[in-house]
Amino acid sequence: MFDIQREELIWAGSKLTLETGRIARQADGAVLATYGETTVLATVVAAKEPKPGIDFMPLTVNYQEKTFAAGRIPGGYFKREGRPSEKETLVSRLIDRPIRPLFADGWRCDTQVIITVLSHDLENDPDIVSMVAASAALTLSGAPFMGPIGAARVGYANGQYKLNPTFAEREGSELDLVVAGTTDAVLMVESEAKELSEDVMLGAVMFGHKHFQPVIEAIIRLAERAAKEPRDLVVADTSDIEKVVLEIAEADLRKAYMITDKQARYAAVDAVKARVFAALFPEGEEPRFPAETVKGVFKELQAKIVRWNILDSGVRIDGRDVRTVRPIVSEVGFLPRTHGSALFTRGETQAMVVATLGTADDEQFIDSLEGTYKEHFLLHYNFPPYSVGETGRMGSPGRREIGHGKLAWRAVRPMLPAKHEFPYTIRLVSEITESNGSSSMATVCGSSLALMDAGVPLRAPVAGIAMGLILEGDRFAVLSDILGDEDHLGDMDFKVAGSASGITSLQMDIKIAGITEEIMRVALDQAKGGRDHILGEMAMALTSARSELGQYAPRIETMKIPQDKIREVIGSGGKVIREIVEKTGAKVDISDDGTIKIASADLKSIEAAMNWIKSIASEPEVGVIYDGTVVKTTDFGAFVNFFGAKDGLVHISQLAPQRVAKVTDVVKEGQKVKVKLLGFDDRGKVRLSMRVVDQTTGEDLEAKQKAEKTEAND
Repeated sequence: MFDIQREELIWAGSKLTLETGRIARQADGAVLATYGETTVLATVVAAKEPKPGIDFMPLTVNYQEKTFAAGRIPGGYFKREGRPSEKETLVSRLIDRPIRPLFADGWRCDTQVIITVLSHDLENDPDIVSMVAASAALTLSGAPFMGPIGAARVGYANGQYKLNPTFAEREGSELDLVVAGTTDAVLMVESEAKELSEDVMLGAVMFGHKHFQPVIEAIIRLAERAAKEPRDLVVADTSDIEKVVLEIAEADLRKAYMITDKQARYAAVDAVKARVFAALFPEGEEPRFPAETVKGVFKELQAKIVRWNILDSGVRIDGRDVRTVRPIVSEVGFLPRTHGSALFTRGETQAMVVATLGTADDEQFIDSLEGTYKEHFLLHYNFPPYSVGETGRMGSPGRREIGHGKLAWRAVRPMLPAKHEFPYTIRLVSEITESNGSSSMATVCGSSLALMDAGVPLRAPVAGIAMGLILEGDRFAVLSDILGDEDHLGDMDFKVAGSASGITSLQMDIKIAGITEEIMRVALDQAKGGRDHILGEMAMALTSARSELGQYAPRIETMKIPQDKIREVIGSGGKVIREIVEKTGAKVDISDDGTIKIASADLKSIEAAMNWIKSIASEPEVGVIYDGTVVKTTDFGAFVNFFGAKDGLVHISQLAPQRVAKVTDVVKEGQKVKVKLLGFDDRGKVRLSMRVVDQTTGEDLEAKQKAEKTEAND
């Protein structure tokens, strides 16, 4: 019944198994991949006929995690998996990026890749085995996929690279890098690093590339036994159409791509396109060529014009050479009520980034296969349609927004202070208000400035730059700070972020069959020069964190109480702590070890909450003077509430230096006083002495009278 084919190998100390023929046999390609005890199912289905009216490759990748894989039941009311989590979205992108460039030109059949996590050993991240499984399924499917690809995770600790580190090993690593590619070249890199050098980062990429070669070889062996016959793909010859369009449009297109303003350039290109269609589709005449084909040829010609100009002259669309970064303006603190804000403008790209500080109550709960945990650093990226002068639907963030936000998050996170040093929840929101080239790197720069403006003590400022590539045969040009058109018409999007000391994040996507180590080295070296330049421009606005938090940011004070007092501070059913929060206005967070964090924008609220907690968790000291309030008067003295919830008796003989006949002649109920703890009587009751204070100023009246008498005698 089953024709099962299987390949096994030991990879980085664990067994990798690729199996086909038992599950999902109606899919074009299906591979069950197991690494350790993490198992995923990858399936591929491609439509039988091309999708009409499109000029792009219609590929969809869906990575999904089933909670049963880790022996868990989903949270929430419905108790079933719902919309994709951030992790699922990011891994879907991670798989899509290296496989998309390897489909044959002209493939227009709807293609869907679905990867499902079926078992998770809580040691090996499913993302790497999912990439391998997807590559294997595509190779078996018969679709024109010019793979296979391999993928690997690389860690770095104690000067040594580590292949496919487990979750536990990643905790102590200075690097978390994922690389994918073919036998000959690298296609995709995604990473987070702790200020590592360009040489270390490049070494990690090549280390991963070398060590996933056995996986590619295993996929090829499996395909030799189980792959379907290749699908027919007939690509129309458009050389005649290209020749005609080139004659009509080349000169005008070259002029259009010399216009530096983005919108004016787009208008000029549209005008050239209109002339081409007017010439090839005159009214009342039979068209010589299909309209969709002409559109595709014109688009290809745009790319060729831009690429030829750069390779031949070294001059780019906006007149820059290949290394120059566009003009930069950095502004901080321009929003009056926010905790920190920055407006970072680079050419026609602008990011408005706002930092907000919160308490532990504001941390985000993340529900993952590995369990539920809290995240105290959040970065949200928004790309409204007006940023590119267009209209569009406004809704929940898409894959692009989630991916760009995570890239900036990875770039900034290594430079944040440790949580015990700065116990705040931090949220950054980047609103892209203009876009013409790498808004994600503008977000990195704006985030760094906004955090410093909010008083967050970053280890060092962080900047990011996007690099591009034009590759034609043996000739290539690496471009610093690419424009949107250069990204769209070029061969590479290579983003590097970091401080002056090293790289914190690296992301690379290739639109061709891969790039060599030489090109990556040139790109990294050129990116360092650009990053240093941007850091210098940012320093004109702010060089380090402000010495104090913003006026409206919450203050957090930390205190510690004995663990056996925690229950008393919380109270039965949380009654006491709720009362403290309600009456003082401060937020109170208590840890199991007795550490208490008290937060409020009002220092008086913090002091009130701290004093209240101290009164519960500790005892007053003999000889110390405390503020108090008279709660009751009697013939023999006054009862005073002091040190939070504690009461004590001030005997009539201790009311004033001289003898008094009646208690109410000195104090009345509700009056503020200062009391000194004298000790305890035989029954353990608190004994106090008292000094009356001015009800308006809180000043000690006896001390004031003595000072006035001394001054009069002088």
